[in-house]
Amino acid sequence: MSLAFSQVQRATYIGSISIILWGALALFTRLTDGKIPPFQMMAMTFSIAFVLMSLRWWCQGHLGLRHLRQPKLAWILGVGGYFGYHFCYFVAMTKAPAVEVSLLAYLWPLLIVLFAALLPGEHFRLKYLLGALIALFGCAILIGKGSVGFRSEYLAGYLLALACAFIWSGYSVASRLVSAVPTDAAGWFCAVTAILALICHLAWETTVWPNTGMQWMGILGLGLGPVGIAFFTWDYGVKHGNLPLLGILAYAAPLISVLLLIAAGEAQLSWTLLLACTAIVSGSALAGVNWKVLFLSPKST
Repeated sequence: MSLAFSQVQRATYIGSISIILWGALALFTRLTDGKIPPFQMMAMTFSIAFVLMSLRWWCQGHLGLRHLRQPKLAWILGVGGYFGYHFCYFVAMTKAPAVEVSLLAYLWPLLIVLFAALLPGEHFRLKYLLGALIALFGCAILIGKGSVGFRSEYLAGYLLALACAFIWSGYSVASRLVSAVPTDAAGWFCAVTAILALICHLAWETTVWPNTGMQWMGILGLGLGPVGIAFFTWDYGVKHGNLPLLGILAYAAPLISVLLLIAAGEAQLSWTLLLACTAIVSGSALAGVNWKVLFLSPKST
């Protein structure tokens, strides 16, 4: 196994940690009782993510100021990806039904597969597209229950949800162009995102502080996991790992979410879940069709 391949494999595994953590998003959100306004929640969790990275800098013996000076493109991608995605998603939720918004927003893994082929040195692979479509089908089964269909009066919400998909996929793919920027810089992107979210909160929302220990646990869990560690490992994974495969594996996040809710007694096992599980696993397996190695470099297949 070549050194380059080993590095790609390692980065892909690290990026996959994000998918597992994003799967815990629904469970931690349940702990907050859903009473915290979205932009307030965003400001709090991204602040926790910044503190988490600050602890890493403190352990290294500095304040992280060395990571402030980054190319403009890195700042645009980082802040635009973090804040832009969540801003469009929260506003979309106020303008269209949640199910349809979630379905459209979750086109981003498929778009990663398509956009990754545009990167220097990469080319289109049919197995990635087929795998992504099969996994997308499974994802639609999971989050599409209760859909009322797409209606013209919700067009603004639909467009914002599509913007979410393009923003996150664009951020993920274009990050490969700034792969020299260390993941530590993402700590500062989280700080700016928290500030922008706070501004939106003060402008549009009424502050609601958590009043139970369980709510605080949910917020802390979100800030450390799905928002903190997940964004840092994703940053490293998309910059150095197998990007198309990470995109396809991302469809496992809603599946993990449902399984965790079942384990916590918040949901029940069903044939729908089993069908979705089969589709997501099959799509991921198709993408990684070389059975000798679980994660493959795009350049080695």
